[in-house]
Amino acid sequence: MPVLETKVVNASIQRDWRQVYAFASQPEKMAQWASGLGNGLEDAGDHWLVDGGPLGKVKVRFSPQNDHGIVDHWVEMPSGMTVYNAFRIVKNGDGAEALFLVTRLPGMSEEQFEQDARHVATDLDNLKRIMESEISV
Repeated sequence: MPVLETKVVNASIQRDWRQVYAFASQPEKMAQWASGLGNGLEDAGDHWLVDGGPLGKVKVRFSPQNDHGIVDHWVEMPSGMTVYNAFRIVKNGDGAEALFLVTRLPGMSEEQFEQDARHVATDLDNLKRIMESEISV
């Protein structure tokens, strides 16, 4: 497989990176900020399930909890295709930087790729809004 086109989508967050990671890495909280997860994830033991609408149930596996801010996840479609999503929360001054690598998959048009990047940007903005709110999460 050739190297695929990618784009880094990021959001600077005014909250300690460890707090952002602690929140963002909990699959059960992701539906609060990641719109692609619909009504949330269902714990299925070694992976999570999400209703993919017309696609059916989609499996999601996450990197184990770690001290490095890695929130990578693998999304397995009912077709068997697996999409790897690199997602990091890193220290940025007294705050955090949320970095998501959007990958242009084979067969994806330029418009679909840009739409995917905009979708991720909206999700990261939601994460930022939640983490910077006065309500402790």
